[in-house]
Amino acid sequence: MIATSQPSASLAGLQIMSEGGNAVDAAVAAAAVLCVSEPMSTGLGGDAFAIVRNDSGIYGMDASGPAPASAPRLPVPGGGPGSCVVPGAVAGWDALIRKFGRLELDVVLGPAIDLARNGVAAGFHCSNAWMRATRAPIEFGPAPRIGQSFTIANLAGSLREIAEGGPQAFYRGRIAHAIASATWLDEEDLATYPGARWVEPLSTSYRGVSVYELPPPTQGVAALEGLALLQELGPSLTNQVRAVALALEDAFESVRDGSDVNHLLSPEHLQRRLRHNVALAPELRGGTVYLSCVDDDGMAVSFIQSIFEPFGSGVVAPGTGIVLNNRAACFEVGGEVVPGRRPYHTIIPGMLDGTAGPRGPFGVMGGFIQAQAHVQLVSAIVDDECDPQEALDRPRFRIDQNSIHLEEGLWHCADELQKLGHTVVLEQDRRGFGGGQMILIKEDHLQGGSDPRKDGMAVGY
Repeated sequence: MIATSQPSASLAGLQIMSEGGNAVDAAVAAAAVLCVSEPMSTGLGGDAFAIVRNDSGIYGMDASGPAPASAPRLPVPGGGPGSCVVPGAVAGWDALIRKFGRLELDVVLGPAIDLARNGVAAGFHCSNAWMRATRAPIEFGPAPRIGQSFTIANLAGSLREIAEGGPQAFYRGRIAHAIASATWLDEEDLATYPGARWVEPLSTSYRGVSVYELPPPTQGVAALEGLALLQELGPSLTNQVRAVALALEDAFESVRDGSDVNHLLSPEHLQRRLRHNVALAPELRGGTVYLSCVDDDGMAVSFIQSIFEPFGSGVVAPGTGIVLNNRAACFEVGGEVVPGRRPYHTIIPGMLDGTAGPRGPFGVMGGFIQAQAHVQLVSAIVDDECDPQEALDRPRFRIDQNSIHLEEGLWHCADELQKLGHTVVLEQDRRGFGGGQMILIKEDHLQGGSDPRKDGMAVGY
């Protein structure tokens, strides 16, 4: 089974598994297709993270890159040529395939190459997001209408070069030269990128269910601390808001490239935090794609990939069809760009691994709502025993701009939250509440769900 934010990606992953590939092969194939069918959210010029679970253990992959070694410390860039970090996604695809895959990279990238060359239909959310994007590249032409087919011919060529030459075709040679010519990155930044890192996931137990997230530079610890605090407080909407607000405050203070955040999950720290008042987090933007995949051997993949804001930096490497990320904007969390270091990362894949409870991959895209939404999704699965689709369909809250934003199904809770002194915003627009995918592994079947806030679907056979 595979669940992604675009039907074309879900079908590509299913095709790869039906042809002998495993969950990792399918996840990489789907991720590459999403670079074509949802280009405002992801691309070869972005970063990626994954958690893979198989019979031998649980593994974390970090395919994020640093700011240029020569980057100025200030000001923090929002977009444009000076907002890119070294793209890690292509190195991440290769690392996953080499460690876990059954197929070669050229086979796995085949569906994406075909769609980029011959066309893919724009989904409802894809079309609308493209039309709203302020940095949509003119090279891509006008935003497609809903259902209209579009191609990205130069991207097909770049994918073909990578399929034939591996990641070196991206980090050296023509593509690297094009990236360096359009951004503050230079060819040395790309050529010396060490590739994806294998990292030890962080974990906590929530009501007997092990929850896994990735360490810094991701905000995964915010989801884990939020769940640990919620376990102490008890599962209610008010307590969820308090737990995630406290956890995000800690993450903004502590998560940096290479930092140790295990102390945020200690019983002593959790008890201290529960004695503190809540300071609601400032709003920061973002957009991403997330997918879940499980194969017939029980291998589970939780995969997330992003160029940060819609169409990232707005810069396309000439002749490549590759949109570059604006991930350096996340240095805003620390207050300055740090040359050669990686910024705070919003994107977080999740994994449940309960011995007697739910297990399987899950995630929610959407910038800084992700840790908040992980807490809400896990609580729905564990506390209320929802199935994946039911949990993803639930209305969400979002903390930003010192306010609590509520989707329509939570409007009746506004008075309860306002009594706590919070400003509550009743939102009619669902676009700011993320989009998730989830698959749960049962004894004799799989249960999948795909967020109605996106275009995708969960499919299996």
